[in-house]
Amino acid sequence: MGINRRNYLKTLGVVGGTLTMGKSFGAPAKKKEAIEFYGMLFDSTLCIGCQNCEYVCAEHYGFPAPEDMPEAGVKREPNETRRVAVNCFNTSKGEQYMRTACNHCNSPACASACLTKAMVKTDEGPVIWREEKCMGCRSCIISCPFNIPKFEYESSNPKIQKCRMCFELLQEGQKPVCASECPAEALLFGKRRDLIEIARARIYAEPEKYYHHIYGEHEVGGTGVLYLSAVPFEEVGFRNDLGNTAYPEYNKTFLYSVPAVLILWPAFLLGLHNASSEKNNNKQEEEQS
Repeated sequence: MGINRRNYLKTLGVVGGTLTMGKSFGAPAKKKEAIEFYGMLFDSTLCIGCQNCEYVCAEHYGFPAPEDMPEAGVKREPNETRRVAVNCFNTSKGEQYMRTACNHCNSPACASACLTKAMVKTDEGPVIWREEKCMGCRSCIISCPFNIPKFEYESSNPKIQKCRMCFELLQEGQKPVCASECPAEALLFGKRRDLIEIARARIYAEPEKYYHHIYGEHEVGGTGVLYLSAVPFEEVGFRNDLGNTAYPEYNKTFLYSVPAVLILWPAFLLGLHNASSEKNNNKQEEEQS
């Protein structure tokens, strides 16, 4: 049986449509109703390093409980079995704890780089990965300025792992488990605009307690997770060289300069993969009948 031409062309068209935007890509987009994303505010001055956010996340998603503890000077990263990590830093104001997880960017580079929309920014705010749409290219990993998405290299059925802000709970009207179970109330969940106002009020009320900056308010176009700290953020492991431009904005120039064949090549390979998989499945069915 030959390759299913219809499915092949359908897959190829996922990115092929990008080329048709050449003349209109820079044109103003149609006005959309403003959406206020949900997000979280992490106040590191309140964090006690208990790791409860790590434990409840691991329990909720079926990951092993964390065995290592936050140790000053040793940075622990989110990985294939840990979506959030709490670290301890020696700073100019003594030991400070900081949380590391997906920041759920307002305009995420990972979603922009994903050819099949497996990584997507939801209307509610969380950036989630959808297994059924993923072709395994790992562009999301390369594009993330925060080095968050992780690939299960050791698995026979690998997935992309990252925090999803408990999107399934949000759809049921509940909070993310980490925000619900933080005993020190270092994590607040709510509308992003409200969280920014809360952060500003805290800085205004106690100016000597806080470093006067809300990390994530403007970085890379703004993020859904916002941070407060007692010290400059580079002292607690954050990058300060990312700028305020959303990374997908840089794609506009890129799309004008890259030859069409390079844009279409990943979709071409995906089309071949899907068509070949279907051909093999049909062959196996014929042999079994």
